[in-house]
Amino acid sequence: MSETEFTADVLVVGAGPTGLLLAGDLAAAGLRVTVLEKRAEESGLTRAFAVHARTLELLDARGLADELIATGAAVPSMRVFGRLRVDFAGLPTRFPFVLVTPQYNTERVLRERAVKAGADLRRGTGVTGLRQDAEGVTLTARTADGTEQGFRARYAVGADGVRSTVRDLLGVPFPGESAVRSVMLADVRLADEPEEALTAGAGEAGFAFLAPFGDGWYRVIGWSREHQAPDSEPVVLSELTDLLREVTGRDHGVGEARWTSRFHSDERQAPSYRSGRVLLAGDAAHCHSPAGGQGMNTGLQDAANLGWKLVSVLRGWSPDALLDTYQTERHPVGRAVLRSSGALVRLAQGRHAPARALRSAIGAAAGHLGPLAELGAKQVSGIGYAYPAEKGAHPLVGRRVPDLRLAVDVPGGPARLHEALRAGKAVLVSNDELSVADSWAERVVTAAPADPHGKLRDTVLLVRPDGYAAWACADPTRGELRAALSQWLGRP
Repeated sequence: MSETEFTADVLVVGAGPTGLLLAGDLAAAGLRVTVLEKRAEESGLTRAFAVHARTLELLDARGLADELIATGAAVPSMRVFGRLRVDFAGLPTRFPFVLVTPQYNTERVLRERAVKAGADLRRGTGVTGLRQDAEGVTLTARTADGTEQGFRARYAVGADGVRSTVRDLLGVPFPGESAVRSVMLADVRLADEPEEALTAGAGEAGFAFLAPFGDGWYRVIGWSREHQAPDSEPVVLSELTDLLREVTGRDHGVGEARWTSRFHSDERQAPSYRSGRVLLAGDAAHCHSPAGGQGMNTGLQDAANLGWKLVSVLRGWSPDALLDTYQTERHPVGRAVLRSSGALVRLAQGRHAPARALRSAIGAAAGHLGPLAELGAKQVSGIGYAYPAEKGAHPLVGRRVPDLRLAVDVPGGPARLHEALRAGKAVLVSNDELSVADSWAERVVTAAPADPHGKLRDTVLLVRPDGYAAWACADPTRGELRAALSQWLGRP
C-alpha cells in the first residue's frame, strides 16, 4: 500500500461503546470508516451499568434510546451515604432517570447501527504501528491469522481503552495515580434480591455496590479496607458477603457465582486529546474511579462531540482547526469527571475521623441538601456541562439545548429537536427567515418552534449536531444569519 492510498476516511481503533458510536456517526454521514478491534470475539463481560440522561439524549438523537431503555430498568434516584438520595426525577430532560443495563446491551445497539450504516468492523486486528504525515495516518495491525496489514486514512481515533496502544504509539503521557486498589467483582445469584435497582453502601469496613443484569444475575462490586490483595488474588465470596452485610445491612443471600475478578482503578488523563491527525477518546483519553457510573457516558459524549467535527472537516466545510475545539471542550469535562468521581470514592474510602464525620453528616442532613444534590444530579447525568463561549455571545451558546417541541410542516416530520437531529445535521430553529438556509440544505435541518410565542419567539437558534447551541441571536438580520451559517456550516 502506498502512502497516498487511503483505505478509509477515518480509522477508529477500539470497538467499545465510544468507538462504535463514533464509527456509526461517521458512517451515517457517508464517510468510509474502518474499526480495528483486537478482540476476536464479542465479550459477554461488562463493567459499565449506568446510562445517564445526557447519553440517553444523544442516543435519542440517533433513534436508539427507546431500544436500549427496553433492555434495562429506569431508576429515578439512588441512595448513597445512608439517607442521602441523588434524585434524577427532577432533571429537565425526557429521561429523568439513570438507566441500569449491562454495557453489552449498549454496545450491541451501537454496533448494529454502525455496521448497518456501512462501518467496516475488523475483529481480531490489533494495532502494532502508527505513522502520520501531512496527508494522513498509516496504522499497521496484526490480524487474527498472524499476518500484518496496513490501513491508511485521513484521520485516526484511538478509542482503545485505558491501556491504549494508540496513545502509547503516539508517546502521549497518561499521568495520574491509583484511585482504588483491590476492588472485587462478582456476578452472582441472590436469594434475597434488593428492593432498589441500585444498592450502594459505605462504612468503616469499606464500600459495596449491587446492580442487576436483568436476567436474575447481579454484579457485586466491593472494596474491603482490611484486605488489599493484588489483582491476581481470587475473590472469596464469603468476603463479599461479609462486606455487603457490614455496609448495606444485608448480605442478600449471595449464592452461585459465574465470574469473579479483582481490579484496580486509576485516575489519569492525557494532557492532549489530539496529536496531529490522531485523536483520543473515551478511556484512552481519561480514566477514573467507577463512582457515579460516569466513565462510559463521558466517552460516548466525547464521540458525539468529535464525530460531527470530523465530518465537517473531511467534507471541506470547516478548517482542520475545528478539531482543536474537541480538546478545548472535552478536556475540561474529563477533568471535572475525574475530580468528582475521585472525591466520591475517597469519601467512601476514608477511615479517619473527618471522613467518617462527613459521611455521617451527609446522611443526617439528607433533607437539607436539596440544591447541592440537584447540582450533583446534573453533573453526574451529564446535562449540567456547558462548553466555552466567546465573550459577548448569546447566553444559550455552548449550552445543551433541551428537546424542543417543533412545528411539524409535513406529515411524519420531526416533532422534537432530537428527531430533527437524527439526520446527523445541524438544526436551525426560527419563527421566520428559514429560507436563508436554503443554500445549506445539505448541512442543516430547518424547523420552527411549536409555540411561536414561547421563549424562542424572537430568537434564532442554530443547534450543532451534538445538541449544543452553536449560535443564537435575537432578531438577527439576514446578513447576520448568513454569516453565522457560513461560520458554522462552511460557505454554501
